[in-house]
Amino acid sequence: MKIVTDSGCDLTKEQCLELGVTMLPLKVQLGEKTYLSGVDLTAEQFYDLLDQTEQMPLTSTPSVGDFAEAYRKLAETDREILSIHISSGLSGTSSAAQVAASQADASVTVIDTLTLSTGTGWQVEAAARAVNAGWGKEQILGMLKQVQAATNAYFTLPDLKYLIAGGRISHLKGLLASLLGIKPIIEVNKTDGKYYDIGKKRSFLKAVQGIPELILKKHSEGTAFRAQIVHASNPEGAEMLREAMNKVFRCEWLANCGIGPALGAHTGRGLVGLIHAPLAEYPQLP
Repeated sequence: MKIVTDSGCDLTKEQCLELGVTMLPLKVQLGEKTYLSGVDLTAEQFYDLLDQTEQMPLTSTPSVGDFAEAYRKLAETDREILSIHISSGLSGTSSAAQVAASQADASVTVIDTLTLSTGTGWQVEAAARAVNAGWGKEQILGMLKQVQAATNAYFTLPDLKYLIAGGRISHLKGLLASLLGIKPIIEVNKTDGKYYDIGKKRSFLKAVQGIPELILKKHSEGTAFRAQIVHASNPEGAEMLREAMNKVFRCEWLANCGIGPALGAHTGRGLVGLIHAPLAEYPQLP
């Protein structure tokens, strides 16, 4: 069985190579130039370019043809393919994969993770480890449902203009929040995979500290979590969030992850987020 994903999962090329995963890059356009996210444009290069321009970046998914070609090549050695992608509520990537899968001379199962960044990456990693351990497809799909059910994603950011420009929040609502200096805490909803504002704070620091406060409404103090911080070129904010979580919960931390260009195009520099799952609810990975 082969695994396909997209660069919205924020796994590195090295991680994909080690896991045996084929990654198709999302595309980012800045001005007249289009880049392949994670291939010919690193996260730091992207945020530096973003700081130097007044133009808003545009993003696009891998094409149906890109997916069809990837499936064709993989099917030469294994006709069973799992194609695991960022939320359909935020991107057309899984839709393009579905179209290509329906035309492929292979058995392609497309999985909409209903999340993004390493929330998707956790599902890709789990599937790849299970494939390498010899698990069958139905057993893997059952495990991925458990991972999806257990995992949540919250984030906050200091500047709303990129979310407004990308249509992720309404212009009027975003403009009002910006004028008042309000920093939202945003959840990626696991039902429809879209962004929802679930908290508001008067400063970025308070918004970061508000993430563990929100988690406390669902889980008791001292709960053990599998946790990973994601950030858009903001290591200081990432450390603030780690410290805030460690005051309340017991976290088994994965290494911090930088948000790649394709997702950073919708947030700009500064975002800090938390992917987390209670250890008691997270399945044992092979």
